[in-house]
Amino acid sequence: MPGRHAALPRRRAYTAVVLAAAVAALLAGIGVWATGHEGDGDGGRCAPDARLTPRCGAWWGAYVPHDADGSLTAPVHAFEKKIGRRLDLVYTYHDMSGAPLDGELLTADEQELGRERMLMLAWESTVWKEPHHANWTETQLGWKNIASGKYDAEIIDPQARRLKAYGKRVFFSFDQETDFRIKEGAGTPEEYVAAYRHLHDRFRELGVTNVVWVWTVSGYLGHADAMRRLYPGDSYVDWIGMDQYNYYLCHKSTNWLDFERSQRPSYEWLRADVSAKKPIMASEFATAPDPARPERQRDWYAQIPRVAPRLPGLRALVHWNRTVPGPGCDLTVNSGPALEGYREAGTDPYFKQPLPTR
Repeated sequence: MPGRHAALPRRRAYTAVVLAAAVAALLAGIGVWATGHEGDGDGGRCAPDARLTPRCGAWWGAYVPHDADGSLTAPVHAFEKKIGRRLDLVYTYHDMSGAPLDGELLTADEQELGRERMLMLAWESTVWKEPHHANWTETQLGWKNIASGKYDAEIIDPQARRLKAYGKRVFFSFDQETDFRIKEGAGTPEEYVAAYRHLHDRFRELGVTNVVWVWTVSGYLGHADAMRRLYPGDSYVDWIGMDQYNYYLCHKSTNWLDFERSQRPSYEWLRADVSAKKPIMASEFATAPDPARPERQRDWYAQIPRVAPRLPGLRALVHWNRTVPGPGCDLTVNSGPALEGYREAGTDPYFKQPLPTR
């Protein structure tokens, strides 16, 4: 979540029949790959694996905030109309209040959107002080308390059962950008690892097998030592998420980073220093505008289809479509050059893969 940053892919005749069938099957497969959302979604060479890793290209997703009426479906549908395609993945956030507004995983809107899309649920070990975390203020529950089982009966078990009842696989992130939460009072890296493992093991005990575990850090290399210590281990993690932006003037930086320069350093560090096995998700990404050169924002997004294949472990990209506090911090792609570039990128075949049906 960028508010935290502010704190800083035999016989001749018989042979002829078989060959013809094989060619037809191959062409059909290519057709599915090119159109992305046609056909079964569970078949073909590009079908995702059990951990939702696409075998071709990468997923195209976004975080889209609720509207003033509290709806999530309406703004997601409006966003998709603007960008000219359906999202592969919708990213949402929840606290641990247990309240229907923000503290229940898999709201009615999420389940509706999840019928034709994948969901990624980010669950924060906090209680938000305003609806949908409007002003970024919260109360920490504490990693050591999560690890001790203090909140199992009241908070964790009911939400785990909701996930299990949903049935369809979902991406799930516990305390995303966890490296920034240490100084917010959540606890130590060791306490986080214990909390993460407890949550993971508790879900398994309750028979929740449809969760794909995403360990999400900021990717800020100034936190390299902390990120190493925060890693729960390959047996507990399915994907690694990083939240890297080109903030430019948003946070008083005068250094414009194109898409590759904004993503490659953290991507390479995570592959080399944390895990070379796990797929990487750009779980949040965006660029701030350059008021003097508005075309830069369009070009930043338009180059993504050329850059992403050069980062072969990067298998999902999730845009953060929300403004954050501070001048020059409109990270949305709702209009203008940003929308032009993002819409162009999203039409590339690299980001059109068959979605899973379960």
